[in-house]
Amino acid sequence: MYRMMVTARLCDEAQFRLNRQGKAPFVVPVSGHEGCQVATAWPLRKGQDVFVPYYRDMAVCLTAGLTPYDVFLGVFGKRDDPSSGGRQMPAHWSARRLNIVTGSSPIATQIPHAAGVAYAVKYRGEDAVVASWFGDGATSEGDWHEGLNFSGIHKLPVVWVCENNRYAISVPLSKQMAVKTVSERASAYGFPGETVDGNDVLGCYEAMKRAVDRARSGEGPTLLECMTYRFHPHTSDDDDRTYRSREEVEEARSKDPILMLGNDLKGLGLMDDERIEALRTEQKALVDQEVDRAWNAPDPDPESALLHVFGEAGDDAMPSHGTEAVPAEPPPPEDA
Repeated sequence: MYRMMVTARLCDEAQFRLNRQGKAPFVVPVSGHEGCQVATAWPLRKGQDVFVPYYRDMAVCLTAGLTPYDVFLGVFGKRDDPSSGGRQMPAHWSARRLNIVTGSSPIATQIPHAAGVAYAVKYRGEDAVVASWFGDGATSEGDWHEGLNFSGIHKLPVVWVCENNRYAISVPLSKQMAVKTVSERASAYGFPGETVDGNDVLGCYEAMKRAVDRARSGEGPTLLECMTYRFHPHTSDDDDRTYRSREEVEEARSKDPILMLGNDLKGLGLMDDERIEALRTEQKALVDQEVDRAWNAPDPDPESALLHVFGEAGDDAMPSHGTEAVPAEPPPPEDA
């Protein structure tokens, strides 16, 4: 888990460098969220359970099975980008082979998708759990309320994970809701909610494991709120100095989940400073290698620009309803 968190941080640092070099057009940073993301993705079964992330969830997707190479294929819009073949903005995660369901840019639209997937799982009698991640800003959207309400009514095998970093871009939590925690809203939908320290990796894992086991045993959804913080602006196009102080950010950095887990591992005698530095050096070399490899990977062929936009002859995935709608009877002439 520690290695995964460090890898996500190094990928984040690399994509910001590339953005400043003009090689990465858009960055959604993960730094600060790695602890709760890795911890909540860890109890899920790869290849069996379903991951429905949002754009900040790089560490979730790395835990699910994406590689740094996959990440940078998306950053550079390359042909073999597993998320979309270079057709989406970066950080719109997807991988069919890993059961990672793609999201879209509008906030909280993945929530009804996750509820629908969970309904299908239950309807088919499959042994799978759906987990969906989102920020605190998503909880102000109607899609969020509809998805959670539906999941509660049908007692669906889904875990809702709120990564509460206190800001919906620039809007603070106090302007989003009058209640103290997101998790207390779960009772309105008929299932339990729990708030945990998002920097406590093992605490997040323990809470998520309980929620996953509950969903898998047929007991229904759980809303898990992880209190976290993003160290960087909302995206590479945001200036966070306009809505939060540098003192606030530095205070949050003192509770860095990577630092805290590293200290726990040292206290248990499982790591020391030398091993921690060696691991970071090793993973940085790997990430740098995968950045170069992705940069030199093939671009999409121009001829493929319309692929998956229109139905093609012999495309079994498209309904065979003809190419045009049949118009209604035309209105009579005005002089009739």
